[in-house]
Amino acid sequence: MADAFLAACVQTRADIDPAASLSTALPLIREAAAAGATYIQTPEMTNILQPDRPKFFAAIHAEANDTSLAAYCAEAARLRVWLHIGSLALKGPGVKAVNRSFLIRPDGAIAARYDKIHMFDVDLGNGQSYRESAAYEPGTTAVVAPLPWIGLGMTICYDLRFPALARALAEAGAGVIAIPSSFTVPTGRAHWHVLMRARAIETGCYVVAAAQGGSHACGRETFGHSLIVDPWGEILAEANHAEPGVILAAIDPARV
Repeated sequence: MADAFLAACVQTRADIDPAASLSTALPLIREAAAAGATYIQTPEMTNILQPDRPKFFAAIHAEANDTSLAAYCAEAARLRVWLHIGSLALKGPGVKAVNRSFLIRPDGAIAARYDKIHMFDVDLGNGQSYRESAAYEPGTTAVVAPLPWIGLGMTICYDLRFPALARALAEAGAGVIAIPSSFTVPTGRAHWHVLMRARAIETGCYVVAAAQGGSHACGRETFGHSLIVDPWGEILAEANHAEPGVILAAIDPARV
């Protein structure tokens, strides 16, 4: 059985400008690495939160041309860490974007990609409305990526609400379920903690969930409260706020 390793969640606050988002995230990633983390996860939409559709598509790029992704690959290699970019909004092959997660190796190469399967289409009681399917092409394939210590099941945010996906990842060899997120405040208050703990308990896996938090430049509010949960459902680390920051916890494969 592999040794324990230190995992980190970077809680950040994406901007409407990918360059500004990058300048916020990189110092926090470096802080996590300096604290000893060898697996570092960032939230969903690490590069941008922009609800204005034309401005959104004007700001994003295809994977091959995305400067944020190139910078994160270079940073992983410089720090010699496994860097999991929870997701980036990228131009897809068609007219829609993709919501894509990247696991980057310590040499800077991309080890795995995952496109978010479940689209967040909802009308909230406070008048907010989200139609992710209008802008994004959903993924079709579940992914378990091999870390040196454990299998990593890759999911993104709204995937949390579909326990069959987490079960399939666990049955395929995942010992950690990654759930990088950009949760709304109303749904976060209602369901964030209980669903994260439930996914851990029912799969017998760790859950690592880096989150966006706070008031964004686009006017949206996200819940924060990044979490690391053990297979018994115990919260090992939490950012008990919505401000940018780093949380860390040891992951012991023997407990899965």
